[in-house]
Amino acid sequence: MATEYLRDELFTGAWFGLMTMVWFGWAQEAPPKRWALWLGVGSILGVLISVGLGIMVWRTWESPSALEGRYHWFGVLVVGEVVAAGLGARYLLRLHQGRWVAWWVAMVVALHFLPLAALLQAPMLSVLGVVQMIGLLVLLPVSRRQKGPTSALVGVWMGCTLLTSGLAIGVPAFSTVMA
Repeated sequence: MATEYLRDELFTGAWFGLMTMVWFGWAQEAPPKRWALWLGVGSILGVLISVGLGIMVWRTWESPSALEGRYHWFGVLVVGEVVAAGLGARYLLRLHQGRWVAWWVAMVVALHFLPLAALLQAPMLSVLGVVQMIGLLVLLPVSRRQKGPTSALVGVWMGCTLLTSGLAIGVPAFSTVMA
């Protein structure tokens, strides 16, 4: 993640592991049958990253955080994200377009990485958000052609980007903490 705040980096990686599990789990709503094993493997890898980095967060809890003195802004960002995702999902459901909820939530998540990058002083988060947004836009025409929910394609995309990011954070961070 390339930030000077080790605890934030570890926490972000642990959170990415947890969210990897969530997105691969959501992808299991209506995937092709041949994806089931890989979605399960992705979820398990996410849990392992989350637990491993979570333990490292605990070990480094006393280290500084970019959020010190700004936790309220982090709260505002999270509440804004949840409200935007929820209102958009509700709107889609009222239009009987519930199949697009996963895509919408994923776009809100990707967009939230832009202000989060500034808040955590971690520019790589904005790169992740842009990569996720581009992928979601690429998936849009594919999703329009399919009949079912967008959760399988979107869940795999989000799960893979978060898994990759969690590993990219976790591997170097592990060597830093263990040194």
